[in-house]
Amino acid sequence: MVKYYRNIEGRVCEIENREAGCWISVINPTETEISDLEEDMHIDRDYIRAALDEEEPSRIESDDGVTLIVVDYPVAEQDNDPDKTLLYSTTPMSIIITDENVITVSAKENVVIDEIAKGVVKGIHTNLRTRFVFTILWRIAARYLQYLKQIDKISNYVEGKMYLSMKNKGLIQLLGLEKSLVYFSTSLKSNEAVLEKLMRGRYLKLYEEDQDLLDDVIIEVKQAIEMTGIYSNILSGTMDTFASIISNNLNIVMKRMTTITIIIAVPTIVFSFYGMNLHENAGGLPMANVWFPIALSAVLSVLVGLLINFIQKFK
Repeated sequence: MVKYYRNIEGRVCEIENREAGCWISVINPTETEISDLEEDMHIDRDYIRAALDEEEPSRIESDDGVTLIVVDYPVAEQDNDPDKTLLYSTTPMSIIITDENVITVSAKENVVIDEIAKGVVKGIHTNLRTRFVFTILWRIAARYLQYLKQIDKISNYVEGKMYLSMKNKGLIQLLGLEKSLVYFSTSLKSNEAVLEKLMRGRYLKLYEEDQDLLDDVIIEVKQAIEMTGIYSNILSGTMDTFASIISNNLNIVMKRMTTITIIIAVPTIVFSFYGMNLHENAGGLPMANVWFPIALSAVLSVLVGLLINFIQKFK
């Protein structure tokens, strides 16, 4: 899908065809659309296809006046199981800068691109190519911070439910969040390396306002990297702690079940003796009537229960 946008009366509006100074949004393009872009704009086909590979690393390169920037942006996906938490990952997006246009390419729907296309982001100027590119990078960094805050809230919510839990569900949810943080950490560090190269001014000409915006982007990315490291360490320690708590809760339950089993075993032993087909005159058990075995079972059960409770208190 290929769409064209440009500023009209201070707003980002969709237009029918490519014009100088417009922004071209490409999402999951077909081979025909890739060929059309290649022929119309004289862009290397590999540049257009770069973001379609999920394993494409973040990088920046330039050739024949065309600059390619590949960065990873965060994605939040809801699992089919409603009991599971959101799943976070990253996917590549490429930004191609030509002499007249800025082209963004992504393999799937992109929240950052959608917000810009719908006019949610203010101060967008598609004809100011460098500033427009830095605005996209700033929105991506802000999205990372937003998702990191969501991960922190979700982890706190899961922790609150795990204190009395003996199930592995909470640990699995925390494991998914820790996995998301690993993705974020790797992608953010790669994005930071790309931004550092942009700061040198070798690939794009930096004006004063553009450089201030790029500084803000780098600060946001560094903050996101720091938050990712902190949350990852907290989650790792939390998972170890709750694994011990779950094991301890299970031990407590097993201890209670063992106590109940011992107490219940006392009447069984008593009735086993008195259930023998023996008469008192033939050397059988004394007072083999109805009430005595019941009373004896009750007294012994209470004594055994008190003894176990006493041992547990002073253990």
